[in-house]
Amino acid sequence: MKAIDVCEVTCIDEEKVNRLKTDLLTQNTSKVAAIFKALSDDTRMKIAYALTIEDELCVCDVANIVGSSTATASHHLRLLRKQGLAKFRKKGKLVYYSLDDHHVKQLIEIAVTHQREVETRDE
Repeated sequence: MKAIDVCEVTCIDEEKVNRLKTDLLTQNTSKVAAIFKALSDDTRMKIAYALTIEDELCVCDVANIVGSSTATASHHLRLLRKQGLAKFRKKGKLVYYSLDDHHVKQLIEIAVTHQREVETRDE
């Protein structure tokens, strides 16, 4: 069976291709991919989404929200922090996490909104 979603002839717009190849050389797409990889885990996405709703949550609250141990929640939060998606502060014996900045919040909100629209469209 022949695929219908593939060009049937080769037709390359050399100007466009060369411009984009040059542009891609200046972008660090592997680091951007790492951000999406971090968010591709369902538990980490739940944590990040919860942090778009509440500005700050302690590790114990995060663990309770996602139904994990505090050690597991802490592991996921550390990974989000390592990728530049979250930050933390310590207050006494508690550690509070929040999203790193408004760009991260927007990224997550846009992804959630898009998924809701896809689900609505597919119904």
